[in-house]
Amino acid sequence: MKVDLGIWGKLTWAATILALLAGLTLVIGWYLPLINQNESMRHEILKLTERIQQEEETSKKLKASIDALQHDPKTLERVLRERLGYSKQGEIVVRFEDPAANAAGH
Repeated sequence: MKVDLGIWGKLTWAATILALLAGLTLVIGWYLPLINQNESMRHEILKLTERIQQEEETSKKLKASIDALQHDPKTLERVLRERLGYSKQGEIVVRFEDPAANAAGH
């Protein structure tokens, strides 16, 4: 047997829906900062992963340069000539200056 409570049945139903919505709002409000923090940390992880990859590439290049300097005499000779200005006995070294550097000196 179903008893019609009139307005009280509808108010009970509305109060139940409002209570569920309030509970849902509280849960969302509680977890939203955690969700935002999680998203921020994911972006930071992506940035750091990219940086790690860049540093690994730099490391590979530097190791290759070191290996070339240690085992390839032509590479060593080229570096000594270019960077340190060394020359073989009897050679004449001619150095050219930039026009901007030359004009600034006057």
